[in-house]
Amino acid sequence: MAEVVRMPKMSDTMTEGVIAKWHKNVGDKVNSGDLVAEIETDKATMDFESYQEGTLLYIGPKEGEAVAIDAVIAVLGEPGEDFQALLSGDAPAAEKAPEKTEEKNTEEVSTPESSASTVTAEELGCTVITMPLLSDTMKEGVIAQWNFKVGDTIKSDDAIADVETDKATMEVTAYADGTLLYVGLEAGEAAKVNDIIAIVGPAGTDITPLLNQKSAPAKAETAEAPKADSAPTATAAPVASATNDDARVKASPLARKIAKDKGINLSDIKGSADGGRIVKKDVESFVPAAAKPATTAAAAAPATETKAITLPTYVGEERYTEKPVNQMRKTIARRLAESLFTAPHFYLTVSIDMDNAMVARAQINEIAPVKVSFNDIVVKAVAVALKKHPAVNSSWQGDKIRFNEHTNIGVAMAVEDGLLVPVVRFADGKSLSHISAEVKDFAQKAKAKKLQPADWEGSTFTVSNLGMFGIDEFTSIINSPDGAILSVGAIQAVPVVKNGAVVPGNVMKVTLGCDHRVVDGATGAAFLQTLKALVENPVRLLA
Repeated sequence: MAEVVRMPKMSDTMTEGVIAKWHKNVGDKVNSGDLVAEIETDKATMDFESYQEGTLLYIGPKEGEAVAIDAVIAVLGEPGEDFQALLSGDAPAAEKAPEKTEEKNTEEVSTPESSASTVTAEELGCTVITMPLLSDTMKEGVIAQWNFKVGDTIKSDDAIADVETDKATMEVTAYADGTLLYVGLEAGEAAKVNDIIAIVGPAGTDITPLLNQKSAPAKAETAEAPKADSAPTATAAPVASATNDDARVKASPLARKIAKDKGINLSDIKGSADGGRIVKKDVESFVPAAAKPATTAAAAAPATETKAITLPTYVGEERYTEKPVNQMRKTIARRLAESLFTAPHFYLTVSIDMDNAMVARAQINEIAPVKVSFNDIVVKAVAVALKKHPAVNSSWQGDKIRFNEHTNIGVAMAVEDGLLVPVVRFADGKSLSHISAEVKDFAQKAKAKKLQPADWEGSTFTVSNLGMFGIDEFTSIINSPDGAILSVGAIQAVPVVKNGAVVPGNVMKVTLGCDHRVVDGATGAAFLQTLKALVENPVRLLA
């Protein structure tokens, strides 16, 4: 039988997804676990695997198109199977539509059976409660416990049952006021997602027509419902006799677990939640009467603890704003996700003595036409070091590795909407003043949003500096297709050991992030040693 595949909710803030790429075509065989498509969400581009098996009969949205959550994106089934009914709604409704049309054509007056089959929950004033989707991988849920029985009056915020999913035990809320008219399964039984588990409505409502149109087994349970109304003890008594005092007490699953672990009887605890329901804090703050010490001096301690646990009620308001994701942020998310989940990253950190660099920078800035920053010195040193370690100046090309002979250094810059990485080309041959002027020009263009694609394309290595924000050290995601990235921290005044004596010093930590497909640990370490020597002795950059 054909089954629809819907757009999944892949993040807590996702409202729609974009089909980034289809990995299957119509007519292809799909097995459970196969990668069907890549979906771009509000946070990243993620793989979408099929949990069904069959032949791909239909593809809805094209690549690049956005689809709302739960919208049909594909259909799986047997080759040649008719699936058109699934595209206009759920299958049962689609199958019934032709039958109703034929009835209208043949006779104008509907029979009692046809009218009964079209009864809706709204017409009866009832609310149908189905097994909710409580996790993204959940297919069915087990009723761990019913907190109400048929005939009980419930409120919209009551937790009518505890449902055990594939990840945790969670509560199911009624979201309707009324009487519990129907319970579809007993505690311990499983139901698929969206199956009916209960019906809430006005007391005495005949829900037989509602259940008849759902499934045949429901008819048998419906026949028992009037008996329950005429003789309540016939169905209610066995349920009551099968439960202990704790089972009848309204309590959250977590509260029950804590009480069980501590050996506390829930009947002895007074709940603080709505309807006297017991929650975690009630169990944790409960002090058994037998555990209270007899002496006056010792009794004062529990009393003090109880007062300390009692906190004033604070009512806050959860608020948030939502902003559409712009193309820059989408691109950043996509490219960094591809890099992080494709390139195997590893990191190497080294400390650099900045005393000589600080003196050299002050001397250079006395005569330089453009003020040179420490980051300019790092960019120049990186370019020179890459010439000696070409493996770090490489990129993975799938079936080959490209070793770049030129040194184009990308300099990461934060802008209002995200991050840009303009490129200082052939940096090894440029003076510190030239590099400084170029970086400053890029910064002004970035703020004015005047950078062109040619300004940020073609890097072979990237430098990211957060030292100006007081960050001691950090790691970065490689800017693909580069093979490495350098994260530069702040210069710190720390005690250092020189010539066997502890003296004041200035240290800067840098971390090299490497793509292990092209850079090995020893190669990265050798590059850092060369870089360290150049920055600690800036005069070598002039050679």
